[in-house]
Amino acid sequence: MGEETFIVAGLGNPGEQYNGTRHNIGFMVVDELARRSCCSLSQEKWESLFVRTSLFGTKVCLVKPLVYMNLSGKAVARFVDFYKTPLHRLLVVHDDLDMKPGRIKLVFGGGSGGHNGIRSLMQHLGDKDFFRLKIGIGRPGQGSAHPGMPVEHYVLAPFSAEEQEVIAGRMDSLIQGIESFLQDDAGRAMNLLNSIK
Repeated sequence: MGEETFIVAGLGNPGEQYNGTRHNIGFMVVDELARRSCCSLSQEKWESLFVRTSLFGTKVCLVKPLVYMNLSGKAVARFVDFYKTPLHRLLVVHDDLDMKPGRIKLVFGGGSGGHNGIRSLMQHLGDKDFFRLKIGIGRPGQGSAHPGMPVEHYVLAPFSAEEQEVIAGRMDSLIQGIESFLQDDAGRAMNLLNSIK
């Protein structure tokens, strides 16, 4: 069971009121992965919705924590412990304020970048060396993007129609990058995803 199982965890906030909000882009990507593999995250364990399935010939557990963002590390760490997943086979999908909407970046390790979900993961895993798939949502006040809106309101607000279009246009590339990652080719995944501006 150990190294066979990858974990792809999408970060977000639970509850219908947060569906489609910028902070929930991680949930959106994991839901799309499940949809494309004709399954759904309908099982519940360790304060998370999850499904264990086969994607691109690889055993993978898709996870969406049911706790708020700043507590999500506790939930994800339970799956890592149970499946004895080495951290280089954990992929965490989350939003990034410091990249423009639709920019994608796959990185390994590093700091939290001020992201509460990543900070929680680092705390509960006791390590910072795991893969993060960052998806840009922009920062209010940069360029013409929602000037004057507080960050805490911005991340919990829905994507604009223009932003939704950009994200939708990136989804095939996101899935292709995750496919490469799950086929144990993180280098190829990085080359693909990090070239998308």
